[in-house]
Amino acid sequence: MKLTSPSQVQALLRQREIQPHGALGQNFLIDANIRDIIVGSADPGPDDVVLEVGPGLGVLTESLAERSGRVVAVEKDRKLHAYLDEQFAGHPTVHLVHADFLELDPLFLEQQGVTKVVSNLPYSVGSRILMELFALPHPPVRITVTVQLEVGERLSAGPGDEQRGLLGVWAQRVYAVQIVKVISPSCFCPAPKVRSAVVQLDRLPGLAVEPANLLFFRQLTKAAFSFRRKQMATILHRVSASLGVDPDQATAALEDLGLDPKIRPERLSVDQWQGLADGMVRRSKA
Repeated sequence: MKLTSPSQVQALLRQREIQPHGALGQNFLIDANIRDIIVGSADPGPDDVVLEVGPGLGVLTESLAERSGRVVAVEKDRKLHAYLDEQFAGHPTVHLVHADFLELDPLFLEQQGVTKVVSNLPYSVGSRILMELFALPHPPVRITVTVQLEVGERLSAGPGDEQRGLLGVWAQRVYAVQIVKVISPSCFCPAPKVRSAVVQLDRLPGLAVEPANLLFFRQLTKAAFSFRRKQMATILHRVSASLGVDPDQATAALEDLGLDPKIRPERLSVDQWQGLADGMVRRSKA
């Protein structure tokens, strides 16, 4: 079975009575060049344990299994999991998991020893999956994923960019982000209505954030971006009490960084968000 042949993939789907679910974002990659770009960018080696979320028919799984020490493939769809179970039965480097990734214990990846993530992420939950990965105590050293182009732009957007939001801030706290390749809808079966992108995220060196402040960083940014069109001084007065900080202390922490009270959330850098979180925690304990 050639999983990069549109006609063979369509025949396989009919044979197995697999109906791609738009609600689940099931669009199967059928382009060998894009497959090679994804795997090449991920660059898995024999020492890597690779997580693949939503392997589908296994077009990436085959290549990953050839190059990595182990592949942990998590598939939610019952029929797809059954097909994969047949195709990789007895394969020494492929471990299949029939589960919804978002319902797995957060310690699952650590227990599996995952070092890299390589996936054509389901469109419907791609951002949520990435947010879960960003929040891990020990995030993978590299994440190479296919997502909607809009999601890729949000992941890579810098301070002041129109696409800047919570997803980009959380990503860039941990990773250097780049869009590797924009993908045409024709590279998938069925073809989605939007363009996609291969995005690579490489973990930044020397991450050192106090756990308490990291939790506060997440709570602060999540609360602030729910009012993204407001000015930071206004936002802090609205959300600081719910975060356990006096509004005046929150405003003082903003002033300590030399930030204009009128600045909007999308204009802050990751370092400024972390500095604000640290300052609010420090002042609340004073």
